Amino acid sequence: MVSAEVSANVSAASNYLFRGVTQTDGATAIQGGLDYEHASGFYAGGWGSNVDFGDGTSYELDLYAGYSGAVDDIGYDVGYVYYAYPDAPDSIDFGEIYGELSYGIAALGFAYTANSDASGEGLFVEGDIYYYLSASVPLQNDYSAGVTVGYYDFTDDGKVSVGEANYSHAAVNVTKDAGDFGSFGVNLEYADIDQSDALGSINSDDPRFWLGWSKSF
Repeated sequence: MVSAEVSANVSAASNYLFRGVTQTDGATAIQGGLDYEHASGFYAGGWGSNVDFGDGTSYELDLYAGYSGAVDDIGYDVGYVYYAYPDAPDSIDFGEIYGELSYGIAALGFAYTANSDASGEGLFVEGDIYYYLSASVPLQNDYSAGVTVGYYDFTDDGKVSVGEANYSHAAVNVTKDAGDFGSFGVNLEYADIDQSDALGSINSDDPRFWLGWSKSF
């Protein structure tokens, strides 16, 4: 019989960063989600978090669906995610098609903005693409370490402001699996953001350190 599983997750972070960019103006975030996973490889779910963009937007809701599996030793994951900000003063919702290939400890992926409600003069519009390479290594005593390097290529680069919007991103983390108490993480991220562009108003190119906790049920 083909089986399916439903799970939930909750998390807390001292700063919510999305590809190196704070979504909470450097403040704490409380987050949670619900996931459905079928034995065939199909999955779907939803996730939410508080945000603060300085314009009255207070929360984010994400909906996603995809398919994952493996061919020999090569893992794959393809899907679509919709990022919604229901109380934003102007619609900034957008959707991405994503894909990832993994082998051993390493993964290579991308996220392409397929649709967007944002103005054509802003970021996160159709055609934006984020590329990344990541690796995760298990350590002793239920610890693990990870690293990610990425690059965000905005299709409307040059329109959003006088600055160069495209940026590179790097992150390193160490996580401790504490069993019934969840997982605890120490994270350091860096985004090479030009202070004169649209992201620079609430971000900097200084490294950002944050702590996180998560638990699945």
